[in-house]
Amino acid sequence: MSGVAQDWCARSLAQTLREAAPDAPAMSLEDLLDLHGQGSAAVLLMVLALFSTIPIAGVGTVLSLFILALAWQWRRSHDMPPLPEKLARVSLTPTWSQRCLRLLAWTYEQAARCLRERWTLLHHRATHLWWSGWIAMMGLLILLPLPFGNVLPAISLMLLSLGWMFRDGLALLLSGAVGAGAIGFGLSVSHLLISAAQGLWLRLV
Repeated sequence: MSGVAQDWCARSLAQTLREAAPDAPAMSLEDLLDLHGQGSAAVLLMVLALFSTIPIAGVGTVLSLFILALAWQWRRSHDMPPLPEKLARVSLTPTWSQRCLRLLAWTYEQAARCLRERWTLLHHRATHLWWSGWIAMMGLLILLPLPFGNVLPAISLMLLSLGWMFRDGLALLLSGAVGAGAIGFGLSVSHLLISAAQGLWLRLV
């Protein structure tokens, strides 16, 4: 797909999502994917990453496990994998559905404005294994029960998804930079929690 066609598709999708937002009912993961029309692993990764930032108890854990499964597939195929029925039915409240639609619309509008095909070596087949590992690492960070620990990994995965859709190596590099920040944040918070737990233990004994 040419850059012009890709931009047109992104803007058209953004308009569709924005028009659906005002009267959106409670939407499931499957509903959001259906609004994207033709799906791919990159689209699924985008929606999974977005869902993982929403404060619904237990959803982040389930989604992170599926992100890990998607990372395994990423090495060989970027087709949309079949969704388990329970995962496809994970639903948002109408308020969160509207927020997600607006955020996705804004994201695709900005992507159409800023992203283009460049530095395609970062998109080359030889890099698929590396990006597969990166997706798995971000999925593991989302899985960890750290305060706000899912935000930066989710942004990294969303940037990766956009980089893949637009074949934009700069977006992929930004994904790596944000993910590196996520790793640093996770290590720092883990160190603080361990230190606090050790201090509490010493006081108790």
